[in-house]
Amino acid sequence: MKYNLIAVFAFFWMNFSAQCDSISPLNKEILSYVSSQLNKKVGRGECWDLASYALNKVGAKWDGLYVYGRKLIPGECIQAGDIIQFKNVKLSYSQGKQTFTEDMKQHTAIIYSVKNADEVILAHQNTGFSGKKVGKSPLVFSTIYKGKYSIYRPEK
Repeated sequence: MKYNLIAVFAFFWMNFSAQCDSISPLNKEILSYVSSQLNKKVGRGECWDLASYALNKVGAKWDGLYVYGRKLIPGECIQAGDIIQFKNVKLSYSQGKQTFTEDMKQHTAIIYSVKNADEVILAHQNTGFSGKKVGKSPLVFSTIYKGKYSIYRPEK
């Protein structure tokens, strides 16, 4: 099945607005915890462990699996401290003359900062660049060409 790539990109990254005007107190607590864990291994070093430990540390409600709070709906803004869950995501991007691809079959990350509606900085672990320690990396939503993701707003 062929897809219009522009329509696919629009589906992925135009669903959410850019950065919110403010960050909720709970998200600030999550960011504080994540900042204290940069370059450290959280739990077993799995991607899921960072979100799990952060949510439990701040007393947030979640299902203990992959629903990390209230799922954002299209049109809502993204806050630093929100949690993103990837499922069968593939992305492709170029740097200079080289093209890179990444696969995220099942991956969890915390949005560390929001640059604009198309780009965020993720804090996550169990990655190719930081291994089992917490590191930061950019995500450009328009580079995603397959799969889906959900963004959750932590709640008490």
